[in-house]
Amino acid sequence: MNEKNQFPFKTIVILTLGIFVILVALVLLTNDLNDSSKDTDYEKQPPIEGQPLLGNDNAPVTVVEFGDFKCPACKAWGETIFPQLIQDYVDTGKVKFAYVNVLFHGKESITGSLAAEHVLKESPESYWSFHKEIFNNQPQTAKHDDLWLTNDKVLEVARKFPEINLDQLKESLESQKERAEIEKDAKLVEEYNVGLTPSIMVGGTMLEDPFDYERIKSLIEQELEGK
Repeated sequence: MNEKNQFPFKTIVILTLGIFVILVALVLLTNDLNDSSKDTDYEKQPPIEGQPLLGNDNAPVTVVEFGDFKCPACKAWGETIFPQLIQDYVDTGKVKFAYVNVLFHGKESITGSLAAEHVLKESPESYWSFHKEIFNNQPQTAKHDDLWLTNDKVLEVARKFPEINLDQLKESLESQKERAEIEKDAKLVEEYNVGLTPSIMVGGTMLEDPFDYERIKSLIEQELEGK
């Protein structure tokens, strides 16, 4: 090929590469927008006063989990995403984490939530360990629908924590002493259109996929930049 004919060929190659790069960028941008559009934005984040809280009260970003003690997906989220969130953002003072009870599984969800709310008030230093231990006691998925989250199971779990008064917990469960607290949570579940558990909110944004940790991080970073 002589030198005269090389210039048009080089120009075509450069233009082709340029178009390819633009197309790739558009595809990536479109995918990112599509991922974002699956999330749901609210005017305000859920109020967290009185909710179980991890982290610095003055942390600039709030992450809220709507969870159910009988929910296998909530247990999985707590074992996979939650530890990374705590390490990356809660322990570093950037995020405070709150938990809202969801009662999708009926009586057993109510039992677990009533117990947790009692422990939160009577022995707050034990709450998160007690919370985790209830999830640890979930049966295997194949037996998930079996009746297991009972008053007796809750008391069995509580025996692992000497600071929890078992008699007070038993009386609280039988009288449903903390009923008002779980009814308050039920109103939040309705207000924020929670349809699955776990549902995760970063600020005022409800994630479409609670297991997408990269998206959780992205939303947290956006919140941090805006503070």
